[in-house]
Amino acid sequence: LITGAARSGTSMTAGVINLCGAWGGELAKATPYNKKGMYENRAIVNEMVKPLLIAVGADPMGQKPLPNIRDFEEIDSVQWREKFIKIMKSQGYKDHDIMMYKGAKMCLMWTLWDRAFPDAKWIIVRRRSEDIISSCMKTGFMSKYKDRNGWLGWVREHVKRFKEMYENKLNIREVFPQEMIDGNYIDIESIIEWLGLEWKEQTVKDFISPDLWNKETI
Repeated sequence: LITGAARSGTSMTAGVINLCGAWGGELAKATPYNKKGMYENRAIVNEMVKPLLIAVGADPMGQKPLPNIRDFEEIDSVQWREKFIKIMKSQGYKDHDIMMYKGAKMCLMWTLWDRAFPDAKWIIVRRRSEDIISSCMKTGFMSKYKDRNGWLGWVREHVKRFKEMYENKLNIREVFPQEMIDGNYIDIESIIEWLGLEWKEQTVKDFISPDLWNKETI
């Protein structure tokens, strides 16, 4: 399960994990703001995540208002898991595949995902707060705050959720995509091996695009 604040490099990270062998199903295509692809399963987003966020009175885009983590206490995690698996199997998932799902909004509702998938390995994608804020302010669909202070509060709320995930002892590894941009692949290679996938160094290097990252469109 790959998560992190939007505009942190979750798509790039998920792309690397997918290229190294994780199965993600039918993934969203490239957009002007994610030119290498979003690597997000749109059926899961549109049929599960967004409807639930709307149902609890939160923004389906995960911007404003954010959900309270207690909003998900009464949601049936068994049904959530079963619906998730049903959608994935309809897209071709086989039991021997190592499955991945990337969703920036997952960390905002992590308790439900943890109850549904208690054995999951989590990847939290991190980026400097100021860089996230700068990217949000240049990204069309990140529209709910108009100034840096608004986005700073939003970033801090994500960091709070990450802390809660650690405190509840989820099986977590962090990745900083900036390291890949800088040509340092030590940590991501370690994570790929931890996930039981095959490290494909040249494929990953060919995928990483510092020019897109530096333009803050990835």
